[in-house]
Amino acid sequence: MKKIVKKLKTLKWKIKSAIADYCYGHPSTKLKIIGVTGTNGKTTTATLLYRIAIALGHKAGFIGTTNIMINKEEYKLDRKIPTTPDKMTLTKIFAKMVEDGCEYVFMEISSHAMDQKRVVGINFTGGIFTNLTQDHLDYHKSMENYFLAKKKFFDLLPESSFALSNADDEHGRMILEGIKAKKYFYGIENEADFKGEIKKLNFSGLELSFNGEDIKSELLGKFNAYNLLSVWSFCKLLGFDMVKVAKILETIEAPTGRFQHFMSSGGVLGIVDYAHSPDSLENVLKTIKEVKDKESKVICVFGCGGDRDPLKRRIMGKIGATLSDLPIFTSDNPRNEDPDKIIAEMKTDLSMVDSGKVKSVSNRREAIIEATKLAQKGDIVLLAGKGHEDYQEIRGVKNHFNDMEELKKYLK
Repeated sequence: MKKIVKKLKTLKWKIKSAIADYCYGHPSTKLKIIGVTGTNGKTTTATLLYRIAIALGHKAGFIGTTNIMINKEEYKLDRKIPTTPDKMTLTKIFAKMVEDGCEYVFMEISSHAMDQKRVVGINFTGGIFTNLTQDHLDYHKSMENYFLAKKKFFDLLPESSFALSNADDEHGRMILEGIKAKKYFYGIENEADFKGEIKKLNFSGLELSFNGEDIKSELLGKFNAYNLLSVWSFCKLLGFDMVKVAKILETIEAPTGRFQHFMSSGGVLGIVDYAHSPDSLENVLKTIKEVKDKESKVICVFGCGGDRDPLKRRIMGKIGATLSDLPIFTSDNPRNEDPDKIIAEMKTDLSMVDSGKVKSVSNRREAIIEATKLAQKGDIVLLAGKGHEDYQEIRGVKNHFNDMEELKKYLK
């Protein structure tokens, strides 16, 4: 009976999707749509590609975690949508993009979207795989299911499209196995079609070499070197003017909440990042430790979301405690869970030494205030987990809360 109900729901969805596509004139066939999937880097990669296309004079759109953009204008819907909207909503957005003359669309593809078949039937020009690390296991139940959900995106790419994957990720080659699209790889450590080299990495930015061409960027960290390499590689595949692309990359800014940073009047470096998975938190903290002065302390404020993958809490707690000088465990979006219970789970695997370093302040604002009080000139305060979000969800209520606003207020 359950199988019959599931089949009927799928059939109903397909019919509604086909009707929407027909009514709007099959808009995805009139656009060059590029999908970006992976655990980390989706927003940065898709956003940078969109900004480059706009800077080069192309009409383009962006669909992702932070917002929807059409030719420099934010496109508002009457409701909040997930990272990758449902097929009918996407069809409506694509139709608006066609109406406004867009040539390119750069969009994030979530694993939930693939599992729920939200992008089936869309005509993709190409796809990018960034990386795969533990996340969303509350939904997928296992890393294998999570990987297979991501792979579904590349399996649906047509022969006329191309797929670009991270050769340095352990899943980078497997995810393109058996697909119809043309395969390309980018990497820094391993052999790849697009080979990168990090020449210089500090708080001033990055100096890189991509296939022998010098690239500079104001973005920070090794993880951004990978993001930039994937963006540069895909621009090359799209046939963009690479001399102009290199110039644009020199001044391009990170998306909101992605390793955004500022220096306070008191000489404390404040950083806000969306890192909310074990790998992303580790990448951000390692990046900071690679380039900071020896005397500088890293004060890290972070938590784990409620009603979400509980398995990653002890992992993130250990990473944050080990790689920070002063770790402060606090709330992220506790949702319907007790914040103190989440913090207790974050402490599960801590050593005596690391446990002794940790401060627990369940109220996020108070945790930020505590961090700014502890910070001295030359220190670094990292707020991780919420990034671009401008709210905190507690017991079903969303209250305005923006990490960057709070950090600037209390670092004065």
